Amino acid sequence: MNSGRTRVKQPQLVGDRIRILRKDRNLTQAELAASIGIQQSDLCRMENGEYKVSLETLFKILSIFQINIAEFFHEETPPSISEKDVDFLREFRKLDSESQREVWDFLRFKRMDEDESGTKGDSPIESRRERDEKE
Repeated sequence: MNSGRTRVKQPQLVGDRIRILRKDRNLTQAELAASIGIQQSDLCRMENGEYKVSLETLFKILSIFQINIAEFFHEETPPSISEKDVDFLREFRKLDSESQREVWDFLRFKRMDEDESGTKGDSPIESRRERDEKE
């Protein structure tokens, strides 16, 4: 049964996903290929759906990207983690270690600010609005 969507061949789906993840992490094909022990031309063919990706190669790629197979194939995340949370984490992982530390410091600062103002659990926009109304 066709659900009305264009069916994408499996090698192309896997290749597209590898390309997206590689570019998200600002890696060249040559860099990723070298880190998993294959030729850049082979990675190019995998990304274009011309070569099937072996399980061994796929697991090496997952290890480099620090994701599991469910994340690779976009299977549902646990209900306690929203898509917005996943997007935030992906963006956070792209930052260098100094920038990640700055984000952590900012989050701690924001949490302290919320705790002191008693607005814990409110959205930041509502909290500011309420504070402005009180002044």
